[in-house]
Amino acid sequence: MALGCPGLGLLLLLLLLLGPGQLRAKPTVRKERVVRPDSELGERPAEDNQSFQYDHEAFLGKEEAKTFDQLTPEESKERLGKIVGRIDSDGDGFVTTEELKTWIKRVQKRYIYENVAKVWKDYDRNKDDKISWEEYKEATYGYYLEEFQDGSDKHTFKKMLPRDERRFNMADLNGDKVATREEFTAFLHPEEFEHMRDIVVLETLEDIDKNGDGFVDQDEYIADMFAHEENGPEPDWVATEREQFADFRDLNKDGKMDKEEIQHWILPQDYDHAQAEARHLVYESDQDKDQKLTKEEILENWNMFVGSQATNYGEDLTKNHDEL
Repeated sequence: MALGCPGLGLLLLLLLLLGPGQLRAKPTVRKERVVRPDSELGERPAEDNQSFQYDHEAFLGKEEAKTFDQLTPEESKERLGKIVGRIDSDGDGFVTTEELKTWIKRVQKRYIYENVAKVWKDYDRNKDDKISWEEYKEATYGYYLEEFQDGSDKHTFKKMLPRDERRFNMADLNGDKVATREEFTAFLHPEEFEHMRDIVVLETLEDIDKNGDGFVDQDEYIADMFAHEENGPEPDWVATEREQFADFRDLNKDGKMDKEEIQHWILPQDYDHAQAEARHLVYESDQDKDQKLTKEEILENWNMFVGSQATNYGEDLTKNHDEL
Protein backbone atom coordinates (compact mmCIF):
# COMPACT_ATOMS: atom_id res chain seq x y z
CA MET A 1 0.00 0.00 0.00
CA ALA A 2 1.61 3.23 -1.08
CA LEU A 3 1.05 5.81 1.62
CA GLY A 4 3.12 8.57 0.12
CA CYS A 5 0.60 9.37 -2.60
CA PRO A 6 -3.09 10.35 -2.45
CA GLY A 7 -5.92 8.02 -3.36
CA LEU A 8 -7.76 4.94 -2.32
CA GLY A 9 -4.85 3.45 -0.37
CA LEU A 10 -5.11 5.88 2.52
CA LEU A 11 -8.88 5.65 2.65
CA LEU A 12 -8.69 1.89 3.06
CA LEU A 13 -5.94 2.21 5.62
CA LEU A 14 -7.87 4.72 7.68
CA LEU A 15 -10.91 2.48 7.65
CA LEU A 16 -8.71 -0.31 8.97
CA LEU A 17 -6.99 1.77 11.61
CA LEU A 18 -9.91 3.77 12.91
CA GLY A 19 -12.43 0.98 12.93
CA PRO A 20 -16.16 1.74 12.88
CA GLY A 21 -17.11 5.36 12.64
CA GLN A 22 -14.94 7.83 10.72
CA LEU A 23 -15.33 7.73 6.94
CA ARG A 24 -18.07 5.08 7.27
CA ALA A 25 -21.11 5.36 5.04
CA LYS A 26 -24.42 4.58 6.68
CA PRO A 27 -25.58 1.08 5.81
CA THR A 28 -28.98 0.44 4.34
CA VAL A 29 -29.04 -3.09 5.73
CA ARG A 30 -28.42 -4.55 9.14
CA LYS A 31 -24.86 -4.24 10.45
CA GLU A 32 -23.65 -5.96 13.61
CA ARG A 33 -20.73 -4.88 15.79
CA VAL A 34 -20.62 -8.21 17.59
CA VAL A 35 -21.14 -11.81 16.53
CA ARG A 36 -24.51 -13.32 17.41
CA PRO A 37 -24.61 -14.93 20.87
CA ASP A 38 -24.27 -18.68 21.46
CA SER A 39 -27.99 -19.04 22.09
CA GLU A 40 -28.70 -18.30 18.44
CA LEU A 41 -26.26 -20.87 17.09
CA GLY A 42 -28.03 -23.75 15.45
CA GLU A 43 -31.10 -21.62 14.83
CA ARG A 44 -29.96 -19.81 11.71
CA PRO A 45 -32.27 -19.95 8.71
CA ALA A 46 -31.23 -21.76 5.53
CA GLU A 47 -28.40 -19.83 3.87
CA ASP A 48 -27.02 -19.66 0.37
CA ASN A 49 -23.33 -19.57 -0.51
CA GLN A 50 -23.22 -15.78 -0.51
CA SER A 51 -24.30 -15.55 3.12
CA PHE A 52 -21.63 -18.01 4.29
CA GLN A 53 -18.99 -15.28 4.04
CA TYR A 54 -18.58 -14.97 7.82
CA ASP A 55 -18.05 -18.73 8.12
CA HIS A 56 -15.52 -18.69 5.29
CA GLU A 57 -13.49 -15.87 6.84
CA ALA A 58 -13.57 -17.46 10.29
CA PHE A 59 -12.47 -20.85 8.97
CA LEU A 60 -9.90 -19.70 6.40
CA GLY A 61 -9.03 -16.11 7.21
CA LYS A 62 -10.04 -13.18 5.02
CA GLU A 63 -7.28 -13.46 2.45
CA GLU A 64 -7.56 -17.23 2.01
CA ALA A 65 -11.35 -16.93 1.78
CA LYS A 66 -10.81 -14.67 -1.23
CA THR A 67 -8.50 -17.28 -2.75
CA PHE A 68 -11.08 -20.02 -2.36
CA ASP A 69 -13.69 -17.81 -3.98
CA GLN A 70 -11.72 -18.15 -7.20
CA LEU A 71 -11.63 -21.96 -7.26
CA THR A 72 -13.86 -24.51 -8.91
CA PRO A 73 -16.00 -26.61 -6.55
CA GLU A 74 -13.80 -29.62 -7.22
CA GLU A 75 -10.60 -27.74 -6.35
CA SER A 76 -12.21 -26.26 -3.21
CA LYS A 77 -13.22 -29.71 -1.99
CA GLU A 78 -9.77 -31.12 -2.70
CA ARG A 79 -8.05 -28.41 -0.69
CA LEU A 80 -10.61 -28.58 2.09
CA GLY A 81 -9.89 -32.29 2.40
CA LYS A 82 -6.20 -31.49 2.99
CA ILE A 83 -7.10 -28.89 5.61
CA VAL A 84 -9.33 -31.38 7.48
CA GLY A 85 -6.32 -33.61 8.08
CA ARG A 86 -4.47 -30.72 9.70
CA ILE A 87 -7.39 -29.77 11.94
CA ASP A 88 -7.72 -33.34 13.21
CA SER A 89 -4.80 -32.91 15.61
CA ASP A 90 -5.06 -36.33 17.30
CA GLY A 91 -5.48 -38.17 14.01
CA ASP A 92 -8.54 -40.15 15.11
CA GLY A 93 -10.48 -39.42 11.93
CA PHE A 94 -12.87 -36.95 13.57
CA VAL A 95 -12.91 -33.17 13.94
CA THR A 96 -14.25 -32.05 17.30
CA THR A 97 -15.55 -28.65 18.33
CA GLU A 98 -12.37 -28.10 20.36
CA GLU A 99 -10.14 -28.90 17.37
CA LEU A 100 -12.17 -26.55 15.17
CA LYS A 101 -11.95 -23.81 17.81
CA THR A 102 -8.17 -24.20 17.99
CA TRP A 103 -7.91 -24.00 14.19
CA ILE A 104 -10.10 -20.89 13.98
CA LYS A 105 -8.08 -19.11 16.67
CA ARG A 106 -4.85 -19.86 14.81
CA VAL A 107 -6.33 -18.60 11.54
CA GLN A 108 -7.50 -15.38 13.20
CA LYS A 109 -4.13 -14.82 14.85
CA ARG A 110 -2.30 -15.45 11.58
CA TYR A 111 -4.48 -12.92 9.75
CA ILE A 112 -3.74 -10.24 12.33
CA TYR A 113 0.03 -10.67 12.23
CA GLU A 114 0.11 -10.99 8.43
CA ASN A 115 -1.84 -7.76 8.19
CA VAL A 116 0.71 -5.97 10.35
CA ALA A 117 3.57 -7.44 8.32
CA LYS A 118 2.05 -6.12 5.08
CA VAL A 119 1.99 -2.49 6.23
CA TRP A 120 5.08 -2.51 8.46
CA LYS A 121 7.56 -1.33 5.82
CA ASP A 122 5.33 1.61 4.91
CA TYR A 123 5.74 3.05 8.41
CA ASP A 124 9.17 1.87 9.54
CA ARG A 125 10.93 4.48 7.48
CA ASN A 126 14.30 4.35 9.22
CA LYS A 127 14.29 0.53 9.13
CA ASP A 128 15.03 0.09 12.85
CA ASP A 129 12.26 -2.53 13.22
CA LYS A 130 10.19 -0.11 15.28
CA ILE A 131 7.60 2.50 14.36
CA SER A 132 7.63 5.84 16.13
CA TRP A 133 4.56 8.02 16.43
CA GLU A 134 6.27 10.59 14.22
CA GLU A 135 6.89 7.98 11.52
CA TYR A 136 3.28 6.85 11.61
CA LYS A 137 1.92 10.41 11.63
CA GLU A 138 4.06 11.50 8.70
CA ALA A 139 3.24 8.41 6.63
CA THR A 140 -0.48 8.64 7.31
CA TYR A 141 -1.26 12.34 7.60
CA GLY A 142 1.71 14.39 6.38
CA TYR A 143 0.78 14.85 2.72
CA TYR A 144 -2.91 15.32 3.35
CA LEU A 145 -2.62 17.90 6.10
CA GLU A 146 -0.28 19.92 3.88
CA GLU A 147 -2.17 19.58 0.59
CA PHE A 148 -5.85 19.69 1.54
CA GLN A 149 -7.17 23.15 0.79
CA ASP A 150 -10.80 22.36 1.53
CA GLY A 151 -11.56 23.28 5.13
CA SER A 152 -13.89 20.38 5.89
CA ASP A 153 -11.45 17.75 4.62
CA LYS A 154 -8.58 19.25 6.56
CA HIS A 155 -10.75 19.45 9.68
CA THR A 156 -11.68 15.78 9.34
CA PHE A 157 -8.06 14.68 9.20
CA LYS A 158 -7.08 16.97 12.06
CA LYS A 159 -9.88 15.45 14.12
CA MET A 160 -8.71 11.91 13.37
CA LEU A 161 -5.06 12.56 14.15
CA PRO A 162 -5.43 13.03 17.94
CA ARG A 163 -7.71 10.02 18.03
CA ASP A 164 -4.96 7.95 16.40
CA GLU A 165 -2.37 9.39 18.78
CA ARG A 166 -4.50 8.50 21.79
CA ARG A 167 -4.77 4.90 20.56
CA PHE A 168 -1.05 4.77 19.75
CA ASN A 169 -0.21 5.93 23.28
CA MET A 170 -2.48 3.26 24.75
CA ALA A 171 -0.70 0.58 22.73
CA ASP A 172 2.74 1.99 23.61
CA LEU A 173 3.15 0.17 26.92
CA ASN A 174 6.47 1.70 27.94
CA GLY A 175 5.47 5.22 26.85
CA ASP A 176 8.53 5.89 24.68
CA LYS A 177 6.43 6.96 21.66
CA VAL A 178 7.92 4.07 19.67
CA ALA A 179 5.97 0.91 18.87
CA THR A 180 7.44 -2.56 18.71
CA ARG A 181 5.73 -5.06 16.42
CA GLU A 182 3.55 -6.28 19.27
CA GLU A 183 2.62 -2.74 20.29
CA PHE A 184 1.87 -1.78 16.70
CA THR A 185 -0.28 -4.89 16.37
CA ALA A 186 -2.25 -3.73 19.41
CA PHE A 187 -2.61 -0.33 17.76
CA LEU A 188 -3.98 -1.77 14.52
CA HIS A 189 -6.10 -4.49 16.17
CA PRO A 190 -7.03 -3.18 19.63
CA GLU A 191 -10.00 -5.51 19.99
CA GLU A 192 -7.55 -8.43 20.27
CA PHE A 193 -5.69 -7.06 23.31
CA GLU A 194 -6.99 -6.91 26.86
CA HIS A 195 -5.20 -3.65 27.69
CA MET A 196 -6.81 -1.97 24.65
CA ARG A 197 -10.42 -2.71 25.58
CA ASP A 198 -11.02 0.73 27.07
CA ILE A 199 -9.99 2.48 23.85
CA VAL A 200 -12.25 0.20 21.77
CA VAL A 201 -15.18 1.08 24.02
CA LEU A 202 -14.36 4.81 23.97
CA GLU A 203 -14.04 4.93 20.18
CA THR A 204 -17.33 3.06 19.79
CA LEU A 205 -19.03 5.54 22.12
CA GLU A 206 -17.61 8.49 20.19
CA ASP A 207 -18.76 6.98 16.88
CA ILE A 208 -22.35 6.42 17.94
CA ASP A 209 -22.99 9.19 20.49
CA LYS A 210 -24.18 11.87 18.10
CA ASN A 211 -25.56 14.28 20.72
CA GLY A 212 -22.35 14.21 22.72
CA ASP A 213 -23.87 13.41 26.09
CA GLY A 214 -21.51 10.53 26.80
CA PHE A 215 -24.14 7.83 26.37
CA VAL A 216 -25.75 5.84 23.56
CA ASP A 217 -29.53 6.04 23.53
CA GLN A 218 -31.83 3.73 21.58
CA ASP A 219 -32.15 6.00 18.54
CA GLU A 220 -28.36 6.38 18.30
CA TYR A 221 -27.97 2.62 18.66
CA ILE A 222 -30.40 2.01 15.79
CA ALA A 223 -28.91 4.79 13.63
CA ASP A 224 -25.52 3.06 13.80
CA MET A 225 -27.05 0.00 12.12
CA PHE A 226 -29.74 1.40 9.88
CA ALA A 227 -30.10 4.54 7.76
CA HIS A 228 -33.78 5.37 7.97
CA GLU A 229 -35.27 6.71 4.77
CA GLU A 230 -37.63 9.63 5.21
CA ASN A 231 -41.24 8.42 5.59
CA GLY A 232 -40.07 4.87 4.95
CA PRO A 233 -41.07 1.95 7.19
CA GLU A 234 -38.55 0.29 9.47
CA PRO A 235 -37.70 -3.34 8.67
CA ASP A 236 -38.86 -5.95 11.16
CA TRP A 237 -35.32 -6.53 12.37
CA VAL A 238 -35.12 -2.91 13.53
CA ALA A 239 -38.06 -3.47 15.86
CA THR A 240 -36.29 -6.56 17.14
CA GLU A 241 -33.12 -4.55 17.76
CA ARG A 242 -35.12 -1.98 19.71
CA GLU A 243 -36.33 -4.80 21.91
CA GLN A 244 -32.76 -6.09 22.21
CA PHE A 245 -31.63 -2.65 23.32
CA ALA A 246 -34.33 -2.41 25.98
CA ASP A 247 -33.99 -5.99 27.23
CA PHE A 248 -30.27 -6.75 26.92
CA ARG A 249 -28.19 -3.66 26.08
CA ASP A 250 -29.60 -1.15 28.57
CA LEU A 251 -28.75 -3.21 31.65
CA ASN A 252 -29.71 -0.61 34.26
CA LYS A 253 -32.89 0.37 32.38
CA ASP A 254 -32.16 4.11 32.26
CA GLY A 255 -32.84 4.35 28.51
CA LYS A 256 -29.21 4.59 27.42
CA MET A 257 -25.90 2.71 27.42
CA ASP A 258 -22.89 3.90 29.39
CA LYS A 259 -19.31 2.71 28.81
CA GLU A 260 -19.74 -0.39 30.93
CA GLU A 261 -22.86 -1.41 29.04
CA ILE A 262 -21.17 -0.71 25.70
CA GLN A 263 -18.30 -3.00 26.70
CA HIS A 264 -20.75 -5.72 27.66
CA TRP A 265 -22.28 -5.33 24.19
CA ILE A 266 -19.24 -5.23 21.92
CA LEU A 267 -16.67 -7.11 24.04
CA PRO A 268 -18.65 -9.58 26.14
CA GLN A 269 -16.37 -11.29 28.65
CA ASP A 270 -18.28 -14.55 28.59
CA TYR A 271 -18.35 -14.94 24.80
CA ASP A 272 -15.73 -16.80 22.77
CA HIS A 273 -16.17 -16.05 19.07
CA ALA A 274 -14.06 -18.99 17.93
CA GLN A 275 -15.95 -21.37 20.20
CA ALA A 276 -19.28 -20.09 18.92
CA GLU A 277 -18.25 -20.43 15.27
CA ALA A 278 -16.87 -23.93 15.87
CA ARG A 279 -20.14 -25.00 17.50
CA HIS A 280 -22.09 -23.52 14.62
CA LEU A 281 -20.04 -25.36 11.98
CA VAL A 282 -20.35 -28.66 13.84
CA TYR A 283 -24.10 -28.21 14.36
CA GLU A 284 -24.74 -27.46 10.71
CA SER A 285 -22.56 -30.31 9.38
CA ASP A 286 -22.99 -33.14 11.91
CA GLN A 287 -25.34 -35.43 10.01
CA ASP A 288 -25.32 -38.29 12.51
CA LYS A 289 -25.49 -35.92 15.53
CA ASP A 290 -22.53 -37.47 17.35
CA GLN A 291 -21.14 -33.98 18.05
CA LYS A 292 -18.05 -34.46 15.90
CA LEU A 293 -17.37 -34.36 12.19
CA THR A 294 -15.92 -36.86 9.78
CA LYS A 295 -14.08 -35.72 6.69
CA GLU A 296 -17.06 -36.88 4.64
CA GLU A 297 -19.50 -34.74 6.66
CA ILE A 298 -17.30 -31.68 6.20
CA LEU A 299 -16.94 -32.24 2.46
CA GLU A 300 -20.69 -32.79 2.15
CA ASN A 301 -21.17 -29.28 3.55
CA TRP A 302 -18.06 -27.87 1.86
CA ASN A 303 -19.68 -24.62 0.72
CA MET A 304 -20.24 -23.54 4.32
CA PHE A 305 -16.57 -24.05 5.16
CA VAL A 306 -14.85 -22.67 2.05
CA GLY A 307 -17.20 -21.92 -0.84
CA SER A 308 -16.42 -21.37 -4.50
CA GLN A 309 -17.64 -18.73 -6.92
CA ALA A 310 -15.50 -18.95 -10.08
CA THR A 311 -13.80 -21.36 -12.43
CA ASN A 312 -10.20 -20.12 -12.36
CA TYR A 313 -7.63 -21.40 -9.93
CA GLY A 314 -6.06 -19.55 -7.02
CA GLU A 315 -2.95 -19.95 -4.93
CA ASP A 316 -2.70 -23.27 -3.07
CA LEU A 317 -3.59 -22.77 0.58
CA THR A 318 -1.62 -25.85 1.52
CA LYS A 319 1.65 -24.16 0.51
CA ASN A 320 3.60 -21.46 2.36
CA HIS A 321 1.46 -21.67 5.50
CA ASP A 322 3.29 -24.18 7.67
CA GLU A 323 2.40 -22.15 10.77
CA LEU A 324 -1.17 -23.41 10.46
